This record gives sequence, C-alpha cells and structure tokens, in this order.
Amino acid sequence: MEGAEEEALVRCPVCLRELPGSHINPHLDRCLRAAEGEAEPGASPPCKRPRLAAAPPGSRADGEREEARPAAVCSLFHKGRGGGQSPAAPGGKSGARREEAAVRAEAGGPAAAGSGASLARKLEGKPLAERLRPDTLGDYVGQERVLGAQTLLRSLLESHEIPSLVLWGPPGCGKTTLAHIIANSSKKNGTRFVTLSATSAKTNDVRDVISQAQNEKRLFKRKTILFIDEIHRFNKSQQDTFLPHVECGTVTLIGATTENPSFQVNAALLSRCRVIVLEKLSVEAMEAILMRAVRSLGVQVLGQGDQRGSSATGSSSESSELPVYIEEKALNTLAYLCDGDARTALNGLQLAVQARLAVGKTTALNVTKGGSAEGILITEEHVKEGLQRSHILYDRAGEEHYNCISALHKSMRGSDENASLYWLARMLEGGEDPLYVARRLVRFASEDIGLADPLALTQAVAAYQGCHFIGMPECEVILAQCVVYFARAPKSIEVYRAYSNVKECLRTHTGPLPPVPLHLRNAPTRLMKNLGYGKGYKYNPMYKTPVEQDYLPEELKGTDFFRERET
Repeated sequence: MEGAEEEALVRCPVCLRELPGSHINPHLDRCLRAAEGEAEPGASPPCKRPRLAAAPPGSRADGEREEARPAAVCSLFHKGRGGGQSPAAPGGKSGARREEAAVRAEAGGPAAAGSGASLARKLEGKPLAERLRPDTLGDYVGQERVLGAQTLLRSLLESHEIPSLVLWGPPGCGKTTLAHIIANSSKKNGTRFVTLSATSAKTNDVRDVISQAQNEKRLFKRKTILFIDEIHRFNKSQQDTFLPHVECGTVTLIGATTENPSFQVNAALLSRCRVIVLEKLSVEAMEAILMRAVRSLGVQVLGQGDQRGSSATGSSSESSELPVYIEEKALNTLAYLCDGDARTALNGLQLAVQARLAVGKTTALNVTKGGSAEGILITEEHVKEGLQRSHILYDRAGEEHYNCISALHKSMRGSDENASLYWLARMLEGGEDPLYVARRLVRFASEDIGLADPLALTQAVAAYQGCHFIGMPECEVILAQCVVYFARAPKSIEVYRAYSNVKECLRTHTGPLPPVPLHLRNAPTRLMKNLGYGKGYKYNPMYKTPVEQDYLPEELKGTDFFRERET
C-alpha cells in the first residue's frame, strides 16, 4: 500500500487526467478508442477536457507541456497504430500526410502535373513574368551582343566587379532581370544591393541609402550597389545627388531606363557610368523564354499533326483532372506578336491559359495511336484573342517618335512609296497624333518638292484639313494618299536651298546691315518724298519691255542665291 502511494503520477496526454504510471497504458488505449468514437466506461466525456490538438494556449508552463506532448504521444503510444495517425485527423488520415500531399500538389507532382486544377494554382499570385525571372546569367536569354560569352560585361559580372551602369532598352528586354541577377550574385559575395524606383522614391530616400552606404563602407568595408528603376523619372537636380558618391565609389549605381540617356540623364552622370544598350529580344529568344514557361507550368506542346504516346508533363490516366495542351504554332505566333517584349509574351501566355481554364471547354486530342483523350487545348486563335492586335512599340514623346518621323521624311524624299506607307502606319498604329503627321507633310511639300510640283502644297494643306475634320481612324487613308503622292512626285530643293543661302548671308554679314535703297522705299508723306523716298522707281507694269532696275542693296549687287554656294 505504501509502494502504491509512493508511485509517481503520470498525466494522460489525451484527457489530461493524472494516473499511476502502471495504469497509464491501459487508460491511454481506452482514451484513443474513445477519440475514434468508442465510449470509454467510467471516463468523463472527451468534451469536458480539451484534446491535445485543440488545447488552448495557457500559461508558459502549459505551453511547455504542449510542446512536449506530441513527441511523447508519437514515440510511445502511436507506434504500430496506423503508422503515426493522429487521433484528431478526420477519416483516419494524418496531418503529416495531408501536408505531404499538399506539398506534392504545389510542386506539380505526378498526380497533378499538367492538370487544370494544379495549373490554376500555379498561375495565382505573382504574374508569370515575375515568377519566371531568372536568377543566374546561365538562364538569361537574349542580349548576346553585350552579355554573350567572352564579352567584357559578362566577364566583369562573373568576377563580381560591377561598374556603374545605365541599362537602356525597350520594355521587356531584360533590364530589371539583369539587375535581379546582379543582386543575387552580389548578395552571395557580401555586397549590399538596394533597389529604388524613381516613380515613387524621393531625394530623401536616396540620401538615406547613401548615408547607410557610407557607414557600411567605413565600418565594415562593405560595398553597396544601388539600382534605380526608371531613372529618367528623376529630374536633373535629383540626378545630381548621385554625382559625388558615384565618383568616390560610395555606391555603385545601376540605372534602368527606356528613354535615350543622352536626353534624360545628366551628362556628368553619364560620364561616370557605362551605358549598356539592350535591344529588343529576337524571335528565337522569345520562343526559348516561352518554352521555358510552358515547361514550368507543366503544359504539353503539340506540333502540327503531332501524336504523342504520353504527356511530357507526367500527367497520368488515373488523374481526375484534364491535361492542358498548347499548339506549337500558338507559341510561335505569340513570339512574333509580342515585338521583342518578354513581359508582353509571358502575360499573353498566362492570359490565354487562364481564359481557357475558366471556360473549361474540352477538345478531343489524339495522344495514342487509335485512341483519344479529353484535354484543354490552347490554340493560335486563343493567343491572338488575348493580345487583340500586334504589340507595337512606339513612344509619342520619346526617341521613337523622332526616329519614325525621320524615317518617313527620308523615305518620301527617296521616292520609296512602300517604305513611306510602312513608317506612316508604324506611327498611326502606335497612337501618333494624325495632325502632327499632317503638319510635317505641309513642311515636306515646300522643303523637298517645292516648285517641281507646286500643287503638292495644296495637297498637304487639304490633307491637314481633312484630318482635322474627321479624325482617326477615317483620316488614315487621307494621310496615306498624301504620302504616296509625295513619294511619287518630282523633287526640287531649289527654293529651300536659296532661302538657306539668304539666311547664311545674313548671319555672316559683317557690320551694320545695308539700308533699303531710296527708290524702293515707300513715300506716304511729303517730307519723305522731299527726302528722296521712292525717287526714280520704275513701275514695271507700265513698261512693255524689261526694266533695268536694281532691287538689292549696293553691297549685294549681282548676288545670286540660287546658285550653289562655294564650300
């Protein structure tokens, strides 16, 4: 009796009752059966005391006991009872198994790869373009001219010697991605990488980063790389903030811009940075990026007349979800329509896939010889429907605006009617103001056609009035007619060159300008007549023969501005 009283009490991890250690095992078996729905004779109902899985957090000591309970239950009492099955798991499935199944589904395991449900989960959250952003130079696609093997910039990046850079290129060409790769590489090398966007950051934000960089360099000898996205959004005074700190190496500046740095970035800052020109991605590079995206999503690509025996994504026939397919022609079309913009291509792919998953229509696809299987098919028409039209890169206020109008002007001057129409369409389809084009045509009519076809000026003014009356898109054919007329018209710069010679004569004249000859002056008053104004002037219509009379000042007598000036 004394031995029984001295026996230590053990708390049941299920109902929390304290029992002698010799009685704990039979009692725990009854508690577990009761948790599975069997009644325990002589025991209080389980609802009177909270179970382990639903025990509310109490004091610190209670929390420590709660942390210790799962280990004790699993190691001592759940061994051999359903492979570690938790009593609180409904249907006899453990939480660990549910978590493992969820992780396998999230990772695109064999049971879910290529299926509609798993694909919809993958497309949730971040955009596809952000999700697939590469982390290393080995995965970077395109820009072989500046980042190819053995290039200077690639050697510097691989050796972690990052100079101050200005990345200039069109949208979607890889500027931010390249900065992202530099960030990952610099963090591994112990260098701080700070990102700011000029669209939201202020001068005080830049100064705070520079102050932190100075402390890091002085105290820890640690470098700082500052990446400024859309750096052209900073005005000239804000850009001046970087000058002394880039000069002395406090920060390594990397700026990204879609605008010409010659116009939008301070010359002093440009002299401290190297400008890297990134070009629009080629069609081959776009196809490689799209294929990488398709593989990551687990979508199978079907070529023309392709009949594959099994899904490349690993989807099995046991899966209840429908597999997803995309035509190879659809990817090729998307690579051409995105105009070298990887972000547009990936967003277009994501939109097409999501639209088809939402509609939920199925198409019979022959995946085995003599057999067929149902699946979701993405075709070329679905891709085109998502983009609506070709993605044309054109900036009405940037360099592309001036490049295209220059190309139009020179194509008409060269009498190339096809090129003239092409550049006109590039501008109008890109959103250019038709009245701006019409004003340029009025100028062209006198500058390049001139007296070779005097009606050209009438055509240009009529085209301007027509565009003003009806607007776009109806006025596009008016401009097209005028452009073709000018391209086919004969060209003469006689008037334009003569007027240029007159301006040159005025600019280079030394001393005071010569006065107007007296016989050419107007004499409305008697005093002016007495001074000789208009004296000796011959009224030409009164003479039947040509009149011998000078009209230029004495110093310019005999000058012919229509002759080619000697150079």
